[in-house]
Amino acid sequence: MKKEDCIFCKIANGEIPSKTIYEDEAFRVILDLGPATKGHALILPKEHADNLYGLPEATAAAVLPVAQKVAEKMRKNLHCAGLNLVQNNGEIAGQTVMHFHLHMIPRYENDGQNILWNPGQSSPEELEETRKQIVQ
Repeated sequence: MKKEDCIFCKIANGEIPSKTIYEDEAFRVILDLGPATKGHALILPKEHADNLYGLPEATAAAVLPVAQKVAEKMRKNLHCAGLNLVQNNGEIAGQTVMHFHLHMIPRYENDGQNILWNPGQSSPEELEETRKQIVQ
């Protein structure tokens, strides 16, 4: 179901023009207006979900096959050396539009982007405690 005041719902459903690079019955993939690199795109479900936590299971299962199709076209036609898939949930994680979307960021040699994290350290005991907290 579309959310009336959601800008990504309006874009995904064709009410607001976009630079669409792929579309099917469930998704629209558009070029990001503020791209991190050439070809930076957003996969937008046409059905509204605020984030991953509310995403219907069928939509979640369908998003990676769409990413794979678009990624192949990016690799072939943009000649990118790699690709980051980035999906933020909640403001603390960098989500600025509360409509689930998956960023596809083509990567090129010396593109100036640093989309990786700084690995921390954890003891085997800390990892086991965390595992127990998650699975309870």
